Amino acid sequence: MKFSLFFLILMQLVFATLSAQDLMKERIRKLSSNKTSIYIEKGIFHNGGVKQEAVLKSIRQSFNSKQGFERIVIDFNSNQIPKVYGHISSQDKKLYIDLFDTTIAKDFQTIGSKHFVEKINFFPIESNYLSLEMNLKAKVTADIFYLENPARLVIDLKN
Repeated sequence: MKFSLFFLILMQLVFATLSAQDLMKERIRKLSSNKTSIYIEKGIFHNGGVKQEAVLKSIRQSFNSKQGFERIVIDFNSNQIPKVYGHISSQDKKLYIDLFDTTIAKDFQTIGSKHFVEKINFFPIESNYLSLEMNLKAKVTADIFYLENPARLVIDLKN
Protein backbone atom coordinates (compact mmCIF):
# COMPACT_ATOMS: atom_id res chain seq x y z
CA MET A 1 0.00 0.00 0.00
CA LYS A 2 2.80 2.41 0.94
CA PHE A 3 4.67 1.63 -2.30
CA SER A 4 1.47 2.03 -4.35
CA LEU A 5 0.83 5.44 -2.84
CA PHE A 6 4.45 6.43 -3.46
CA PHE A 7 4.20 5.20 -7.06
CA LEU A 8 0.98 7.15 -7.70
CA ILE A 9 2.47 10.35 -6.28
CA LEU A 10 5.68 9.83 -8.25
CA MET A 11 3.75 9.21 -11.48
CA GLN A 12 1.69 12.36 -10.91
CA LEU A 13 4.88 14.37 -10.45
CA VAL A 14 6.47 12.76 -13.50
CA PHE A 15 3.48 13.55 -15.72
CA ALA A 16 3.37 17.13 -14.43
CA THR A 17 7.10 17.49 -15.07
CA LEU A 18 6.85 15.92 -18.53
CA SER A 19 4.17 18.35 -19.59
CA ALA A 20 6.02 21.29 -18.06
CA GLN A 21 9.44 20.46 -19.52
CA ASP A 22 8.33 18.33 -22.48
CA LEU A 23 10.87 15.62 -21.64
CA MET A 24 9.37 13.35 -24.28
CA LYS A 25 11.36 15.31 -26.90
CA GLU A 26 14.61 15.02 -24.94
CA ARG A 27 17.41 12.70 -26.00
CA ILE A 28 17.85 9.71 -23.68
CA ARG A 29 21.39 8.42 -23.08
CA LYS A 30 22.67 5.40 -21.24
CA LEU A 31 25.70 6.25 -19.11
CA SER A 32 29.06 4.74 -19.95
CA SER A 33 31.59 3.25 -17.56
CA ASN A 34 34.33 5.48 -18.97
CA LYS A 35 34.78 9.10 -19.99
CA THR A 36 33.30 9.72 -23.43
CA SER A 37 34.17 13.41 -23.88
CA ILE A 38 30.70 13.82 -25.37
CA TYR A 39 29.25 16.87 -23.63
CA ILE A 40 25.48 17.35 -23.68
CA GLU A 41 23.52 20.49 -22.87
CA LYS A 42 20.12 18.87 -22.37
CA GLY A 43 18.61 15.46 -22.09
CA ILE A 44 17.84 12.48 -19.93
CA PHE A 45 20.46 10.01 -18.73
CA HIS A 46 20.39 6.68 -16.86
CA ASN A 47 22.58 3.69 -16.14
CA GLY A 48 20.10 0.95 -17.00
CA GLY A 49 18.18 -1.34 -14.73
CA VAL A 50 20.98 -2.02 -12.26
CA LYS A 51 19.62 -2.65 -8.76
CA GLN A 52 22.30 -1.85 -6.21
CA GLU A 53 21.84 -0.59 -2.67
CA ALA A 54 24.26 2.18 -1.82
CA VAL A 55 25.13 4.87 0.68
CA LEU A 56 26.07 8.31 -0.60
CA LYS A 57 29.40 9.02 1.16
CA SER A 58 30.53 12.36 -0.25
CA ILE A 59 30.62 14.76 -3.16
CA ARG A 60 33.98 16.09 -4.30
CA GLN A 61 34.90 18.85 -6.73
CA SER A 62 37.93 19.97 -8.70
CA PHE A 63 38.49 22.49 -11.49
CA ASN A 64 40.92 21.92 -14.33
CA SER A 65 41.70 25.41 -15.68
CA LYS A 66 43.91 24.00 -18.45
CA GLN A 67 41.08 21.95 -19.94
CA GLY A 68 38.33 24.28 -18.71
CA PHE A 69 36.07 21.82 -16.92
CA GLU A 70 34.84 21.31 -13.38
CA ARG A 71 34.65 17.71 -12.17
CA ILE A 72 32.02 16.66 -9.63
CA VAL A 73 32.51 13.17 -8.17
CA ILE A 74 29.71 11.51 -6.22
CA ASP A 75 31.16 8.76 -4.01
CA PHE A 76 29.23 5.67 -2.90
CA ASN A 77 30.12 2.94 -0.41
CA SER A 78 29.57 0.12 -2.91
CA ASN A 79 31.50 -1.32 -5.84
CA GLN A 80 28.79 -0.40 -8.35
CA ILE A 81 26.69 2.76 -8.55
CA PRO A 82 23.00 2.48 -7.70
CA LYS A 83 20.28 2.92 -10.30
CA VAL A 84 20.60 6.48 -11.62
CA TYR A 85 18.08 8.53 -13.57
CA GLY A 86 18.70 12.18 -14.35
CA HIS A 87 18.03 15.22 -16.49
CA ILE A 88 20.22 18.13 -17.51
CA SER A 89 18.86 21.43 -18.76
CA SER A 90 21.57 23.94 -19.61
CA GLN A 91 18.87 26.48 -20.49
CA ASP A 92 17.44 26.28 -16.94
CA LYS A 93 20.93 25.93 -15.41
CA LYS A 94 19.88 22.75 -13.57
CA LEU A 95 20.99 19.15 -13.30
CA TYR A 96 18.68 16.66 -11.57
CA ILE A 97 19.75 13.21 -10.39
CA ASP A 98 17.57 10.51 -8.83
CA LEU A 99 19.41 7.79 -6.92
CA PHE A 100 17.39 4.65 -6.24
CA ASP A 101 18.00 2.40 -3.22
CA THR A 102 20.34 5.07 -1.83
CA THR A 103 20.67 6.69 1.57
CA ILE A 104 23.00 9.43 2.84
CA ALA A 105 25.88 8.59 5.18
CA LYS A 106 25.76 10.14 8.66
CA ASP A 107 29.14 11.79 8.08
CA PHE A 108 28.21 12.91 4.53
CA GLN A 109 30.34 15.68 3.04
CA THR A 110 29.34 17.91 0.14
CA ILE A 111 30.68 20.89 -1.73
CA GLY A 112 29.58 24.50 -1.57
CA SER A 113 29.60 27.03 -4.36
CA LYS A 114 32.33 26.24 -6.90
CA HIS A 115 33.28 27.23 -10.45
CA PHE A 116 30.06 26.15 -12.22
CA VAL A 117 28.04 24.72 -9.32
CA GLU A 118 26.12 27.24 -7.24
CA LYS A 119 24.36 24.85 -4.86
CA ILE A 120 23.29 21.22 -4.47
CA ASN A 121 19.94 20.47 -2.84
CA PHE A 122 19.05 17.01 -1.52
CA PHE A 123 15.52 15.63 -1.37
CA PRO A 124 15.08 12.26 0.39
CA ILE A 125 11.83 11.13 -1.25
CA GLU A 126 11.53 7.98 0.83
CA SER A 127 13.88 6.20 3.19
CA ASN A 128 15.87 4.75 0.28
CA TYR A 129 15.22 7.15 -2.64
CA LEU A 130 17.27 10.31 -2.98
CA SER A 131 17.01 13.20 -5.44
CA LEU A 132 19.69 15.81 -6.04
CA GLU A 133 19.13 19.17 -7.67
CA MET A 134 22.28 20.90 -8.82
CA ASN A 135 21.86 24.64 -9.42
CA LEU A 136 24.43 25.88 -11.90
CA LYS A 137 25.92 29.37 -12.24
CA ALA A 138 25.93 29.36 -16.04
CA LYS A 139 24.72 27.44 -19.05
CA VAL A 140 27.02 24.44 -19.21
CA THR A 141 27.41 21.14 -20.98
CA ALA A 142 28.11 17.89 -19.17
CA ASP A 143 29.93 14.62 -19.75
CA ILE A 144 28.43 12.16 -17.26
CA PHE A 145 29.84 8.68 -16.65
CA TYR A 146 30.47 6.25 -13.82
CA LEU A 147 33.42 4.35 -12.40
CA GLU A 148 33.42 1.15 -10.34
CA ASN A 149 35.45 -0.36 -7.49
CA PRO A 150 34.69 1.91 -5.65
CA ALA A 151 31.48 3.28 -7.16
CA ARG A 152 31.56 6.88 -8.37
CA LEU A 153 29.29 8.99 -10.55
CA VAL A 154 31.41 11.57 -12.39
CA ILE A 155 30.09 14.79 -13.89
CA ASP A 156 32.40 16.99 -15.96
CA LEU A 157 30.95 20.46 -16.56
CA LYS A 158 32.18 23.05 -19.06
CA ASN A 159 30.76 25.99 -20.98
